[in-house]
Amino acid sequence: MKVAVFFATREGHTCRIAERIADDLRARGVVAELFDVRRPQTAIDWASYQTACVAASVHIGRHEPEMIAFVRRNRAELERLSAAFVSVTLSQAGAQDVKALPEKRQAAAADVRRMIERFVTDTGWQPSHVLPVAGALMYRSYNVFIRFVLKRIARQAGAPTDTSRNYDFTDWPAVDRFVNDALLSA
Repeated sequence: MKVAVFFATREGHTCRIAERIADDLRARGVVAELFDVRRPQTAIDWASYQTACVAASVHIGRHEPEMIAFVRRNRAELERLSAAFVSVTLSQAGAQDVKALPEKRQAAAADVRRMIERFVTDTGWQPSHVLPVAGALMYRSYNVFIRFVLKRIARQAGAPTDTSRNYDFTDWPAVDRFVNDALLSA
């Protein structure tokens, strides 16, 4: 089996998630190839893949524009391969925060659904499987302005605000299960 894993990222966390997906596949004897859609590439040999996975991060309520353009251009191939979608957003961290009030968790989950629905609308692609994944606060990677803005947003959301370090909210076991459930069963 051969799987293509496409990703778009700003600070690199979605790349880490895509690499984890590819590593999980390889550990199970699958050939997995990674593609950063923000970099120019040679033509993709779509016929050589049995399935695919698309991973994109969210910034200011929208998925990476490069991924939206990539999916629009390649929608037919992604549909033919019954490709899966991984949406990486900090809102998912709020949705899975067991310490948060139920109303806050529900509001965060609604945000996650809206962002995924917007991606589907923007691209015209309905993924076969979708996994919302909590991203990371990469304070150390942000410029001064972005760090300031995200610290304010984090404070309002009850997230960590110590900008001297990064915070990873990803549920890595959920990513591993998704590989088994969505990609290996394709």
